[in-house]
Amino acid sequence: MNAVEIAKGVYSVGVIDWNIRDFHGYSVENGSTYNAFLIVDEKVVLIDTVKKGFEDQLLANIAQVIDPKKIDIMISNHTEMDHSGSLPRIMHAIGEDKPLYCSKMGQKNLSEHFKQPWKYHAVENGETLDIGSRSLTFLETRMLHWPDSMFTYCKEDKILFSSDAFGQHYAGFELFDDVVGHTIMSHAKKYFANILMLYTAKILKVLEQVRESGLEIDMICPDHGIIWRKEPEKIIAAYDKWSRQAGEKKAIVVYDTMWHSTQKMAEAIASGIAAEGVFAKPVHIRSSHRSDIMTEVLDAKAVVVGSPTLNNNIFPTVSDVLTYMKGLKPKNKIGAAFGSYGWSGESVKLIRAELEAMKFDMMASDLRVQYVPDDAGLESCVAFGREIGRAVNKALE
Repeated sequence: MNAVEIAKGVYSVGVIDWNIRDFHGYSVENGSTYNAFLIVDEKVVLIDTVKKGFEDQLLANIAQVIDPKKIDIMISNHTEMDHSGSLPRIMHAIGEDKPLYCSKMGQKNLSEHFKQPWKYHAVENGETLDIGSRSLTFLETRMLHWPDSMFTYCKEDKILFSSDAFGQHYAGFELFDDVVGHTIMSHAKKYFANILMLYTAKILKVLEQVRESGLEIDMICPDHGIIWRKEPEKIIAAYDKWSRQAGEKKAIVVYDTMWHSTQKMAEAIASGIAAEGVFAKPVHIRSSHRSDIMTEVLDAKAVVVGSPTLNNNIFPTVSDVLTYMKGLKPKNKIGAAFGSYGWSGESVKLIRAELEAMKFDMMASDLRVQYVPDDAGLESCVAFGREIGRAVNKALE
């Protein structure tokens, strides 16, 4: 990816990672980008760097615009290693004596990651930096999604450099929202569900602060994926909606199966839910990545989880999904548990306990079927699904 001027004197100089497929447990089948931004003014500023191993590409992109040694100020909006891994090389290239602006927690994190005695400037929330014809304002966004996270806002260009907020794991030469089109929203949704769902209360507060501050935003430049220049309000509205986690008229039936008995139950339950006019989707865990399952969970009102009993316990893949889900803390969900069993049947009560621990609004009863569900057993699954569907409709009245 070459340097691209996105506003007069403002350049995207980041890199594309075409080959990454796993981002700490999150599947990124379309690769990703590590975005960095260069502002050429009386002072030359670089906002964020890239993952270690991509330093040469970043420096080559900068060199298309200006000699890297002419950079006066380095800004680190976020210290996670996909954005700071190349920082030692970049600081060496631009000059170790150049000031490094970051949040207070950013200084702490970078000092722990790297032992170089850089010239840190830990900013206050709302602090402004004059770089010539432009001013940059730093907005602390702690735990969105790390303690060090912050935004940098350029008032004159109305650009929000938003770190990991509003991003997507998407690799492509399409740099802007109006070029890639609406399909980018599915990537943004997956990113939100797997990276930011845990922090929805904080996101709502940040969005409220942005509204109250009266910041005019013509462009949002995240650290992953495309730049929002045509409709930045579209992704802001989506974050507001996703953060509220109200749920839609939708239920997902997440399950794994040993000899297809639990699968038969899942499909019958889904058909019962659908019979009540609720969108229903059975999701076989070993055919789906946990991060895709969480994307479905994000806007589902009901999450129904099924497992056979194996060694007096939940099937391992189901346990994996529940652990991952628990960490992301989905809210306002109706929960239900089901499963088949041979002789002991503990899985259903264990699933129920996990969903209760996540504070799901549980159905009054769960459903177990011994061995292979016969016609009567499948009818009970359909009836169970219809009960869930009615609960979804009632909750959304």
